[in-house]
Amino acid sequence: MSKYDVIIIGAGAAGLFCGIHAAKRGRKVLILEGAKGPGKKILVSGGGRCNFTNLDITPNFYVSQNPHFCKSALSQYTNWDFISFISELNLTYNEKTLGQLFCDQKSRGILEGLLKSIPSNCELKVSSRVNEVSYEDCYEVSLTNGDSFQADSLVVATGGLSFPGLGATDIGYRIAKQFGHKMVETTPALVPFTLENVLKNLAGVAIESEVCVGNKKFLENILWTHKGLSGPSILKASLYWESKSKVKINFLPKSDIYQILKDKNKKTLLNALKEELPIRFVEEWLKLFKLPLNRKCAELSGDQKELLVKVFHHWEFIPSGTEGYRKAEVTRGGVDTNQVSSKTMESRLQKNLFFIGEVLDVTGLLGGYNFQWAWSSGYVAAKYV
Repeated sequence: MSKYDVIIIGAGAAGLFCGIHAAKRGRKVLILEGAKGPGKKILVSGGGRCNFTNLDITPNFYVSQNPHFCKSALSQYTNWDFISFISELNLTYNEKTLGQLFCDQKSRGILEGLLKSIPSNCELKVSSRVNEVSYEDCYEVSLTNGDSFQADSLVVATGGLSFPGLGATDIGYRIAKQFGHKMVETTPALVPFTLENVLKNLAGVAIESEVCVGNKKFLENILWTHKGLSGPSILKASLYWESKSKVKINFLPKSDIYQILKDKNKKTLLNALKEELPIRFVEEWLKLFKLPLNRKCAELSGDQKELLVKVFHHWEFIPSGTEGYRKAEVTRGGVDTNQVSSKTMESRLQKNLFFIGEVLDVTGLLGGYNFQWAWSSGYVAAKYV
C-alpha cells in the first residue's frame, strides 16, 4: 500500500492549492478527486469567467456561526498574495463592479495555472471516489475501486452539496462526523428564489434594484425567471435569508416616485415609468396592482400615489423557497468551526485531520469571496500538514 505524508480529498480550488503548497514544503502529497477531472467547479464559476478574488476582502463578507474563525486564514494568505501567485503564472485580470477580479484567461486559465504549479512530489488521481476513511496510527483512505492509500495527515477539501451534477457529495461531512465533529445545518446559498405566483411574462427582465433581507441591503441587478427571481442582488440576499422570512425590493433605488410623477405630470403613468424601468415590467406591475396605465400622472389620486410608492419602492414578498443545491453556487453551513483551529485548520478533536474550503461553516458573499476562502484556508493547512 502506497504511503504519503499527506492525502487531500478533493481537487477543487482549496484542495489543489493546499496540495501545491504542501508539496512545496517537501511533503509527499496525494490528491484524490472523485470526478473525471480536477477543478470542475472552478471551470463553471462566474459563467466560466472565474471571479477568483475581490479587492475588498474582510471577514464582514463571510457568514458563519463563528464569525471570527475566518480572520486568521484571511490575514495569513491575502487576496494580494493570490494576485501575486497568478501574476507569476503570467495570468492577467480585470476589475468589474464592486472590486470583483476576473481572469482574462477565464476559468480554464486559472485551473491550468494551478495544475501547472503542482510539484512533482504531489500526485493527482482523478476518478478516485472515496469509500471509507479509517485511522490507526495513520490515516487509511479506501476507494470504491478497491485501492487504498495511507498518510500521516488527512485534509478534507470535499466542498459542499452545491452542483451535484459536478459530483458533489456529503463525504466530507461524513468523515467529520466519523471523528466526532458537529455540523452546522447546511442549506443552499447564493441561489435564486422561487415564487408561488410567478409572473411568467417577466422572465428575462433585469432591473437594477435594492434588495433587503433583515439589515442587509444589496444594490445590483435582479433577474425575473420562469420560477421566480435571480440576479446578483437576489443571490447575495439568499445567503442571509431564513425560510419564511420577508424580502423587500426597491425597484427605483436611485429615483423617487413622487418626483417622477411631479416632473412628468402631463404624461401617462405608463409613459412616465417606462423611462425609468423596462416597459414589460411596468406594464405587468401596474396591471398586477390594478393601477391605471393610461391615466396622466397629474390625475392620480392620493391613494394611487401611495400604492405606487409601496409597490415600486417597498415591495415585500416571502419566497416559497429556493432553486436548491442544483442552482446554488455554495453551501451555507458545514463542519462546525468551533472544533477546528482557525490558525492551522486542524481538527481540535483528531490529530493531523484538517478541513479547508467550503466543507467548513464559512460562506462568502458573491463576488470572489468563496474563492479567496479556498486559497487562504488551503494555504494555511499546507503550512501545518
